[in-house]
Amino acid sequence: MKIVICGAGQVGYGIAESLAAEGNDVTVIDTSPTLIARIRETIDARGIVGHGAFPEVLTEAGAAEADMLIAVTLHDEVNMVACQVAHSLFNVPTKIARIRSQAYLDTRHESLFSSDSLPIDVVISPELEVAQMVLRRIALPGALDTVRFSDEAITLLAIECREDCPILATPLGQLSELFPDLGATVVGIMRDDAIFIPNSVDQLYADDLAYVVVEQIRVRRTLTLFGHEEPDVGRIVIAGGGNVGVAVARAMEKQRLASKLRIIEADRARALHVADELKKTIVLHGSALDPAILEEAEIGDADLLVSLTNDDQVNILSSAMAKRLGAKSNMALLNGRPFQALAKSVGIDAVISPKSVTISRILQHVRRGRIRAVHSVQNGLAEVIEIEALETSPLVGQPLKDLNLPDGMRIGAVSRNGVFMRPNAQTRIRPKDRVVIFMLSGSVRQVEQFFRVRLEFF
Repeated sequence: MKIVICGAGQVGYGIAESLAAEGNDVTVIDTSPTLIARIRETIDARGIVGHGAFPEVLTEAGAAEADMLIAVTLHDEVNMVACQVAHSLFNVPTKIARIRSQAYLDTRHESLFSSDSLPIDVVISPELEVAQMVLRRIALPGALDTVRFSDEAITLLAIECREDCPILATPLGQLSELFPDLGATVVGIMRDDAIFIPNSVDQLYADDLAYVVVEQIRVRRTLTLFGHEEPDVGRIVIAGGGNVGVAVARAMEKQRLASKLRIIEADRARALHVADELKKTIVLHGSALDPAILEEAEIGDADLLVSLTNDDQVNILSSAMAKRLGAKSNMALLNGRPFQALAKSVGIDAVISPKSVTISRILQHVRRGRIRAVHSVQNGLAEVIEIEALETSPLVGQPLKDLNLPDGMRIGAVSRNGVFMRPNAQTRIRPKDRVVIFMLSGSVRQVEQFFRVRLEFF
């Protein structure tokens, strides 16, 4: 595919890196010569210094032949105009824009992004996506990551294997024998900063991070099997009253949990605004790095601190301080990879990566075929996708044991007419089955070929 990306920041760079590595023809536009120099030096992609919404710049980028334009600059207005120009002048088939301001996303203005107004095919709001991820993790405190597929009937869990995990040193092939009705499959293991697809004789060890695909109704039991019986989160303190923090609090108010929630916001004007907007949540004005403010928020009795400010350093330090002052667990929003790598060593239990969340949403529309969902794992080292099997796929009809599946993938679950199926050697995929697959980044092209997910079959 020929793809033009407007914006070479963290998200734009990450998207370009992933897509260029898969052999796509990628061109990146940014006004910063420094960011474009980085693109040219480190990625097999073209870099153009210029304004992403200017017609002459898009012409130079090859927009007339592009299959897709992805606008992820820091400015909503630039992203929107870039999509408009790409549509009006170049007839680009698919246009994706990152829109951060909630003023544009108000449900009262749903027609704003229609083909008759601003022709944007996919609008992505990182703040709302991150808020949903935070809420999912709050709901499942034993999982470091959780994503739902197939109309929420199937769940991917990232589970830390601690020393007390009951199934350590047990061949994975034996788990189905020991727990035949569990409905869970270990599809990936992160060990010593490397990720791999396990086979039936592989075993889990302490400090491994296991990626497990499981039927939604058996999530709790699966976490218990892995030694995670954490109680539901009660008292929560949120550091940061930005769009993400407010979205989380608003959702908790709807669930009638706001009586157990505190928000700390450093900016006085913003704190007053948040206090007016949230009717049942206590909002404190002050720094999340101030022990006195944390004590006022009753951090010692908190089950969870969620640090969601715009500053990675504040998020790391406030999370560490909360633990020292008695909070049972913490979760931090971190943008930079160096901070993400540091997180575990300083006692951060879970990390939220806005970049990974945004890239996952975009990849869902870049992947060829009947892709229902995509989730990027470990900064792009692997992906989990939900795909609808087509009649043209060689995967259809034969038992899985007779197929020469790529080494870098593992089928975690099959949903047939809404019914969950844990795959085994005799499973036969049928047309229209929805298949959840865990795959290493280097296997994406093989998986696309195996599923015959070509645009001409649409």
